[in-house]
Amino acid sequence: KQWYQRRVAITAGGTAYIHGLKSASGEFVIILDADMSHHPKFIKQFVDVQKETDCDIVTGTRYRAGGGVYGWDFIRKLISCTANYLTQIMLWPGCSDVTGSFRLYKKEVLQDLISSCISKGYVFQMEMMVRAKQHGYKVNEVPITFVDRVYGESKISSKEIFGFWMGMLKLFATT
Repeated sequence: KQWYQRRVAITAGGTAYIHGLKSASGEFVIILDADMSHHPKFIKQFVDVQKETDCDIVTGTRYRAGGGVYGWDFIRKLISCTANYLTQIMLWPGCSDVTGSFRLYKKEVLQDLISSCISKGYVFQMEMMVRAKQHGYKVNEVPITFVDRVYGESKISSKEIFGFWMGMLKLFATT
């Protein structure tokens, strides 16, 4: 098996995934933030977990022992924790961190999930994991530490937060 990394400089969400998938080669795709909020040092653990378990998706989690977030203020932590908590209650996604984007996918699984997702923006990350469970894909987690970006600004806004809640309610009503 060959493991490849490619940097795709596109905005977050489904558009970046679709663009990256077009140029991806190999059996697997690793997705991480290019601003180093997701440290590449965790990639080896992702690969090891995938090899050991033959799972379809390995996702980084900030919400298990050994994981965490650094550099976020209280409000940002509250938004993320609340989004993950409510998603757990309403949708049972099968993983502890639905808003994170540091993941390893089998390429064909990523293609299938992208084709079944309708969300854009931050809700896309959550929908990917909800659809993965719905499709019966095996998911494992690796605790990661997320460090707030050094360069640039977060793209999260009240519009994105509202869109996330609406997307979660839509998934609740339709899954």
